[in-house]
Amino acid sequence: MTNDEPLRPGAQPRIGDLLRSAAARAVPVVGGIGDASLGAPTPCAAYDVRALLNHLYGVVVHFQALAAKQSAELSTTTDWLADADWRDRFETETGKLVEAWSAPGAEEGTTGGMGLPARTVGTMVLLDLTVHAWDLARATGRDFTPDPVVVDGLVGEVEAMAPMARKAGVFEEAVALPGDATPFERLLATTGRDPYAPRG
Repeated sequence: MTNDEPLRPGAQPRIGDLLRSAAARAVPVVGGIGDASLGAPTPCAAYDVRALLNHLYGVVVHFQALAAKQSAELSTTTDWLADADWRDRFETETGKLVEAWSAPGAEEGTTGGMGLPARTVGTMVLLDLTVHAWDLARATGRDFTPDPVVVDGLVGEVEAMAPMARKAGVFEEAVALPGDATPFERLLATTGRDPYAPRG
């Protein structure tokens, strides 16, 4: 990832640009995870660090196909961390994800087998790349600050999809926050995460 210039507020950014910025923040988090931390718990109760990395890795790979209006087998389980160079390969695959969603027409129409608006699907992978980077940073004792423009691009979409996501078991119940919570803290709380949970 070489283009990590901050996005500028204004007109609605394209998903590819938002993903580029999100990836520039997420890749260093993943690259900084040591093997000794792979068994640590994360804010996602169902996942330890290894399992969450495998989940995020799979999302990054499979959503490349969805950007091209192809089907993706999202239910398959793969050990993406089996080889020692998994950190470098994650960076490579994340770059491919950005390229896929930056291609002309990627966020137009609907995606392959999911039958959802392409921009909505792009928002889903943007959300995963952002909140799971926070999960992984939190689990390994680090801070994570996303691009504010990425957060702005997510808040409305995530609030709209939250009721359905909770019914599907994707989100936990929203966490109550004080009135002065930041937009990113509100985004995390909408997905059922406690923004003030202690670091690992």
